[in-house]
Amino acid sequence: MAAPEPGSHNLAVRVVAALVLAPLTIAMAYAGGLFWTALVTLVAIGLFLEWLTVVSAARAIRVTVSGSVALAIAGWYLAAGQINVSLAALAVGFAAVALLSPERRGWSAAGFFYAAAALVASVLVRLDPDEGLIALIFVLLVVWVTDIGGYFAGRGIGGPKLWPRVSPKKTWAGALGGFAGSLVIAAGFAAFGLGKPLPLLLLAAILSVASQLGDLFESAVKRRFGVKDSSHIIPGHGGLLDRLDGFVAAIVLAALFGFLRGGIDGVGRALMVW
Repeated sequence: MAAPEPGSHNLAVRVVAALVLAPLTIAMAYAGGLFWTALVTLVAIGLFLEWLTVVSAARAIRVTVSGSVALAIAGWYLAAGQINVSLAALAVGFAAVALLSPERRGWSAAGFFYAAAALVASVLVRLDPDEGLIALIFVLLVVWVTDIGGYFAGRGIGGPKLWPRVSPKKTWAGALGGFAGSLVIAAGFAAFGLGKPLPLLLLAAILSVASQLGDLFESAVKRRFGVKDSSHIIPGHGGLLDRLDGFVAAIVLAALFGFLRGGIDGVGRALMVW
């Protein structure tokens, strides 16, 4: 019997990991409140630490500790509904990371900002008790389907590379396949009466593009420092940065858009109700 191809083994590992992580994420999203905030706080701290590792700044203990503590405090106050206190803690954390970094100060501060933005955006989108869960699930599904569609379309069709200098494996076929998948998600939500078709299609298209740009951004950072994977914490996927780069970009953009339409307390509702 022929030995399985390395690619098929890697796909199997990726699928198994996804089958474990996706239900956990959806369960925490459904629970909301403290459960969701605790999860995204831990993830934000992980993103920050992995970023420091990628940019070779993780050896500065004062930076890792001050940034991680600031994110933890911010998460605590976000769970308590005290958003202003949380933002103040993040501002202090950003200043501490920037001032305490012995080297690569700008990169270290950028990593903290990246993790903090992911934390705040993830909580704000879920905050609305009525539409928050729907909005969050919408963003998650758009990002996941963009990634899945891009993976299979890219491998199955191939063709010209999207940006070979940054990400040699990504193709235009994969980008378009992921984009098309996001529109299917929007159509599905509209079919179930969870929003109006045209706004949902537009939102899905924007978030899909943002997700792919977030993926390219993280690839560019890793290439800048000669790193392949941010870590090996997720089997078949690499690290948190590798797995969540698209989500971070999409959720931050979604939160910003929702905030401009509905204010801090109405981010999720503003995304889904037009």
